[in-house]
Amino acid sequence: MPEIGLSLVMMALGAFRFGVNRANYQQFTRAASWRWEAQDRVGRRPALQFLGQGTDEITLEGVIYPHFKGGLRQVELMRLVADQGEPLILVDGLGWVWDRWVIAAVEERKSLFLADGAARKIEFTMQLMAYGSDAA
Repeated sequence: MPEIGLSLVMMALGAFRFGVNRANYQQFTRAASWRWEAQDRVGRRPALQFLGQGTDEITLEGVIYPHFKGGLRQVELMRLVADQGEPLILVDGLGWVWDRWVIAAVEERKSLFLADGAARKIEFTMQLMAYGSDAA
């Protein structure tokens, strides 16, 4: 009988899964912006014109213990997915579909090395940006 909780997925980005038995993020940060353009006016302060939504970004920060679960190549897989240059559907563990996102950056920090140089702890940061709708 499988152990309860080990197959839970916190979030899926395309085919990449974040969860308890793989790359696990401990911090989720979302930043949204809106575009306002200054319009100069004679003798008065500039007026601001609303241009619509700006960028929507998510930053995931986490820790991987590769000898416990998931292996040493998880951050490499993140970079391979990013190399495809394709927007990916983002779905959280509650089933909410967040539409399409792209991987903008992946950073890794390795520590607690074994004698052969393999890291026992890998921290990562992945930055995602909302792709935006193609529909008018």
